[in-house]
Amino acid sequence: MIFTADSRFHRQLIVVNGLLPALLMLVDGWRGKLGANPVEFVTRATGVLTLVFLVLTLLVTPLRKIFGWNWLLKQRRLIGLYAFFYSVAHLLTYLVGDRDWQILTVAEDVYKRPFIAVGMISFILMVPLAVTSTNAMIKKMGGKRWAQLHKLTYLITIGGVVHYYMIVKSDITYPVFFGVITAVLLGYRAVMSFAKA
Repeated sequence: MIFTADSRFHRQLIVVNGLLPALLMLVDGWRGKLGANPVEFVTRATGVLTLVFLVLTLLVTPLRKIFGWNWLLKQRRLIGLYAFFYSVAHLLTYLVGDRDWQILTVAEDVYKRPFIAVGMISFILMVPLAVTSTNAMIKKMGGKRWAQLHKLTYLITIGGVVHYYMIVKSDITYPVFFGVITAVLLGYRAVMSFAKA
């Protein structure tokens, strides 16, 4: 059974599947297959991928508790790092394609366009989670403090959904889809926490 295989296999599976979207975008970019507006395509794709991996990190706990897939717990940090990886790619695409590396104009853009502000706040909140993702940092902080800090994932995911919703001008299907999934996963945590009380 795939769910009882060793953790090395699971890690390799996540590494390959996490990198695959980036590799496909690189190949399509090299072949000129990213559409009429490649910058917009990459910006949207990396943003959606960030949300996908954020939602996957939230999905670990329910899957582990409902189906007993404890192997997922060891891979949650890797999944979270992929969320950060794609968020960095999302930010860099914005800085290159939208701001043309004019960093000083970002503050004005954040002020003028609220969805940029929401995205920036969410990204900033992700930084300490990425920085503290090593075993050494967990040991230094202590497991309890580390776990409390990483609950910022909830706020970051909500911010990502709001950011996505604010960008979309017509078809809100995908942002609403992510919003519903996030609400269900956070609702599950709230119910479980209430049941323990």
